[in-house]
Amino acid sequence: MQLLHDRISEELLPFVSQPAQYIGGEINQLVSKGDWERADVRVAVAFPDTYAIGMSHLGCQILYTLVNHTPDCCAERVYCPWIDAQSVMRHKNIELFTWDTRQPVSSADIFAVSLQYEMAFTSALQLLDLANIPLRSVDRDDSHPLVIAGGPQADNPEPVAPFLDLVVLGDGEESVAAILQAYKELKAGGMRRRDMISAMANRFKWIYAPSLYDVRYDSDGTIESVKPEDSATPSMIERCHTPDFEGAVFPLRPLVPHVEVVHDRMAIEIMRGCPQQCRFCHAGYTKRPLRWRSVDRILDMAEVMYRSTGMSELGLLSLSTADYPRLRELAQRVNQRFAPRRVNISMPSLRVDKMLHDIPWMVSTVRKSGLTMAVEAADDDMRTAIGKRVTDGDLLDGIREAYKAGWQTIKLYFICGFPGERPEDIDGIVHLSRQVSEIRREFGKGPARVKASVAWLVPKPHTPLQWAAQPDAVYFHEVRRRMTSLLGLRGSNRGPVRIKTHSVERSILEAVFARGDRKLADAIEYAYKNDARFDGWDECFKPEIWERAFDATGIDPAFYAHRERAYREIFPWAHLRAGPPSEYLLRQYQDLLAKLNARKPTTNPSAAMAQ
Repeated sequence: MQLLHDRISEELLPFVSQPAQYIGGEINQLVSKGDWERADVRVAVAFPDTYAIGMSHLGCQILYTLVNHTPDCCAERVYCPWIDAQSVMRHKNIELFTWDTRQPVSSADIFAVSLQYEMAFTSALQLLDLANIPLRSVDRDDSHPLVIAGGPQADNPEPVAPFLDLVVLGDGEESVAAILQAYKELKAGGMRRRDMISAMANRFKWIYAPSLYDVRYDSDGTIESVKPEDSATPSMIERCHTPDFEGAVFPLRPLVPHVEVVHDRMAIEIMRGCPQQCRFCHAGYTKRPLRWRSVDRILDMAEVMYRSTGMSELGLLSLSTADYPRLRELAQRVNQRFAPRRVNISMPSLRVDKMLHDIPWMVSTVRKSGLTMAVEAADDDMRTAIGKRVTDGDLLDGIREAYKAGWQTIKLYFICGFPGERPEDIDGIVHLSRQVSEIRREFGKGPARVKASVAWLVPKPHTPLQWAAQPDAVYFHEVRRRMTSLLGLRGSNRGPVRIKTHSVERSILEAVFARGDRKLADAIEYAYKNDARFDGWDECFKPEIWERAFDATGIDPAFYAHRERAYREIFPWAHLRAGPPSEYLLRQYQDLLAKLNARKPTTNPSAAMAQ
């Protein structure tokens, strides 16, 4: 073990950029030398992205805290080494190690990977490969850790199902505690690793073991059935919910990173779930029921976190912070306690409706450099159809209040590609962004800087839009051209209004994986073995690798991304009950289509864009 520790110091760290991200030992680290060897259950908490991203992920810090406060258990952290570090590790045969005390990841009992995003699939394979853990579940033996996945992508893990031993559906606090107890019990009884897979799956209704299910296909490539191979295995997996959100385990002494990370702040999840019903939002449908922490509990947590970290920003997080039932009281009391200490208060996900009028009062200590608003669509009728409860009147009134309070920059989020989208919906993004900018002139000042970020629709499982077709690349590229042309300045974005669009190719790949099945695993492995890495990073994403992967494995991406689903089609995730019943979602989708069809008729958007 000392040999690995020394090799990392001598053969890796001197040859990589920003070596401080690999050294561990951060303030509030919970693991010391010897804890790993003494533990009955050793867990590698893995995040398939860089240290800067992973250290900002609250979920992993919660699991890290939970495991290390469980008797006889030890958790150490694992992040994905950057490209230069991966190269050095392969060249010098340095296996993947844990950050806390530099243990070989392969020595863990459980490899717990958080799948947050479709573009992390190849990075998850990278972690397994660097740790000398066989990529495919079928190739592992009793010497390897149990590979368990959780997170948003666990709601449809089918594209990576052959790489996973177990999948946890739902909240981590309750499920991980139960898994640790079961593992200790089974290990003490001498059960082999392979037998633990079925034992866990049969014991817990929220654990899914992909290898225990048989997937059959019809001649047209759609799924005929997904059934367990054994009668003892449940035919439907249920979502796990944390019953006591108020008192759930939480990292009150969070790790303080050595280097700059994406969100360098204290973070408190004040509410889980969302009362809104935006029909495109995967989290909004799968994070139910709605739960929240009391104001007193949040203040107590914030106080401990401040004293243990000294950080200067407090993030009050949820899917829709404006819907926290006691937001006024919370904002006032947090402001009273922390404003004198020069702690900036961050409230992401504030809904842009009448609550926005209260922002200047509620968050008077927030830096006035920029305000972010998720508008989604530029037309009231489209917003109504997709379930976004925002009107132009509320939006613009809120913008005026923000300018009065001193905000200078506004960032607007839009999505293009909804069913029934018209050319005027696209034009409206530019017009509304300009209007938001010009309103600042009402206060005797110049136009505000407005950044409009435009994402391409990715229909998600467990939402009403799971039946919808994603428009093709030609459509999205034409939308981009249309907005750039309307914006003027030859797309230079030198004016007060700037529009930035997501990668079309990456968004289509997301859609392929979001609604994909197990047949995609071969393409994912092919892409990984042909140098697909960090697909969520612009500087690393290589669409041509994925084109070759799909060609080599006989996959038609359009079958998954651009095909509207039949109402009776069996989805790859039909056996995973992560959200509302399919019948309810279908009614929501049909209502969306009815609302869009009721709008004034216009030229077919695809045809109009092509002209």
